[in-house]
Amino acid sequence: MRAGELALWRGRLEEFAAEVFAPLARCDQRAKGGLYLRGLLLEGRRKLMQPMAERLGVDHQALQQFMTSSTWPVEDVRARLARRAVRAVRPEVWAVDDTGFPKDGKASPGVARQYSGTLGACI
Repeated sequence: MRAGELALWRGRLEEFAAEVFAPLARCDQRAKGGLYLRGLLLEGRRKLMQPMAERLGVDHQALQQFMTSSTWPVEDVRARLARRAVRAVRPEVWAVDDTGFPKDGKASPGVARQYSGTLGACI
């Protein structure tokens, strides 16, 4: 999604983020959660912290800290997301499968070969 398109949806995205991240006690964490969501929605092939932060025009360390070392109730956020999904999709059955993405190049640091159900092969 381009920045201009995201701006059109910003009000709804902020409402969504406020609902999903409501269990977070601190307002700075809720703000970073909303920022992270915007970063995921913006166009760009790489959804790593640094490229997302560059697209958002913010310091990548703030996003990185929010996701890796800031303590917040992950289970409560997941439960809220699940309830939203059920209301939106009204599923009759849930099927859970791993999601895999092919690696770029021949080597990825810190990542061993593993089976990818999506690709049906060992990557």
